[in-house]
Amino acid sequence: MSVKNCRIAGIQMISGPRVGDNLEVAGRLIADAVDQGAQLVVLPEYFPIIGATDSERVRARETYGNGPVQDWLAATAARHEVWIVAGSIPLAATYPHQMRNSSLVFNDGGDCVARYDKIHLFGFRKGDESYNEAAFIEPGDTPVAVDTPFGRIALSICYDLRFPELYRSLGPVDLILVPAAFTETTGRAHWEILLRARAIENQCYLLAVGQGGRHENGRQTHGNSLIVDPWGDILDRKAKGPGVVIADLDHGRLAEIRESLPALAHRKL
Repeated sequence: MSVKNCRIAGIQMISGPRVGDNLEVAGRLIADAVDQGAQLVVLPEYFPIIGATDSERVRARETYGNGPVQDWLAATAARHEVWIVAGSIPLAATYPHQMRNSSLVFNDGGDCVARYDKIHLFGFRKGDESYNEAAFIEPGDTPVAVDTPFGRIALSICYDLRFPELYRSLGPVDLILVPAAFTETTGRAHWEILLRARAIENQCYLLAVGQGGRHENGRQTHGNSLIVDPWGDILDRKAKGPGVVIADLDHGRLAEIRESLPALAHRKL
């Protein structure tokens, strides 16, 4: 497949417990990104809902291929004629007390062309702060990359960032996507350095878009959405609050870096 350069955008949000309100905010920000020339727009993890409890997200899950959030995504992509990646939405799992944390890719005609279920489930405990995604999420087991007119794109979600073998198994890719709801504690310590490392070691562009601020339930997410080029340079950044990061994916730049430093060709393992 021949590929073309692309303007890519990430939508940073501070999602709350009401799906309709979150879709309204996402819609405005997507329109803003499209007005700036975006052809591929990525939403953050849990963009439709972050409630007071994990069970609220489970109750909001949809059957894959059928549901109001998926209908909205398809209609929005078709209306703007833009590719949209739903950073993650809750989908049905094997058991009623669990959900799949799933990233869906919609093309510019509104068709869902790829699905990735988060493989690595976050667990963290420090003082009064603790998270255990395995208690309510059924993990995926299949890495996913999707071929698009803009190149090969690796899908991942949040905690997957800490596992470089996931991206190696899919490479070479032109773009890595990392929609997230990173905690402020772990994000402040590790977010940027891990993102830049993944871009550098895979010699590709990386778009990481987060939830970014204090949510109604009191949770504090790190934000700091970034677009990183294959040399590790940061092309755009949004620290906190709702907004857009946007930059160009340039295949000439990608090829130049891989030719001058052919690290991918030098791999032995």
